[in-house]
Amino acid sequence: MPVATQASLKGLTPEQLEETSCRLCLNNTYHLGLKPGQAVLDAVGGAHRLQGWRHNILTDSGGFQMVSLLKLATITEEGVRFLSPHDGTPMLLTPEHSVALQNSIGSDIMMQLDDVLVTTSPDRERMRVAMERSVRWLDRCIAAHARPETQNLFCIIQGGLDLEMRRECTLAMVERDTPGIAVGGLSGGEAKDDYCRVVETVTALLPELKPRYVMGIGYPEDLVVSVALGADMFDCVWPTRTARFGNAVTKNGVLNLKHSRYAADFGPIEEGCGCICCREGEGGLGITRAFISHNANKETVAAHLLTIHNVWYQLNLMREMREAIIEDRFPAYVRGFFAALYPDRANYPTWAVDTLRRVGVDLLD
Repeated sequence: MPVATQASLKGLTPEQLEETSCRLCLNNTYHLGLKPGQAVLDAVGGAHRLQGWRHNILTDSGGFQMVSLLKLATITEEGVRFLSPHDGTPMLLTPEHSVALQNSIGSDIMMQLDDVLVTTSPDRERMRVAMERSVRWLDRCIAAHARPETQNLFCIIQGGLDLEMRRECTLAMVERDTPGIAVGGLSGGEAKDDYCRVVETVTALLPELKPRYVMGIGYPEDLVVSVALGADMFDCVWPTRTARFGNAVTKNGVLNLKHSRYAADFGPIEEGCGCICCREGEGGLGITRAFISHNANKETVAAHLLTIHNVWYQLNLMREMREAIIEDRFPAYVRGFFAALYPDRANYPTWAVDTLRRVGVDLLD
């Protein structure tokens, strides 16, 4: 899912986002609750109307701001008390208020308010408090949810890097029978091996026919390995943020098109890419690397075009994996993906090789 924090993907119109094949994007409950605010959301008829988006929206609960805005937040059993990063005014985000905001936003998938702690925290006691509180807060979210027939509430599994704590939380959350299940609290600086073991541990305990959403994950190799571990859904600001620094995500790695070597490169951003920027004919723009390089440091158009390309790349990567699974050729697809990204096998990341081997995909075979 591309991340449209403030109900917009930076630099793109809803039509441009739709053209990438995106059908589900993410909005941020905390930020929309501050501005434009719940009264405006109710008056306009929700975030779909506000942003002119006729497809699906997932809203996070605001819980992640406990990490990103920690200096502005105080966490108690009642909820999270924030000071607005805009003007310093106080805001209390409780499970009930988070759900009410998401009901006003009208998101198709809404997340429970959870107690989020960075995985690298050494405070095991605080991690257990956060895990158990997240289960209690889910119960409060379920009770407060006003539109369960039209909005799907997902639980979020916590527990840091402690696998027993993750198992305990997973079993408790699965009992609540929410329409989908998320794994939270990762992408916080933990080692890749630790990340993989958490995802592998949790997915082994999840029902097969419910969506599994690993929150905050976006690097292509992370997506591929996580799908191999049994995950389905992801979100991350990385593909859009890195575009604003002049970087194009491709099957052969990330290209910094601001570099002078691309100043006279008249090839597409990525050869064979099907995005509107790269393709020629049939409504394509045929944008060259030279054009991006020329504009990357001085005109926003370069960031907009790279955002379109990067979002299309990520969505296409997920589409290719989905098709490979359906056609029963996923291991071969994974091997091809890593071969394109790392032409020299000696450079394959050890964490990926070891993790994939545990689930029957041998990159070195």
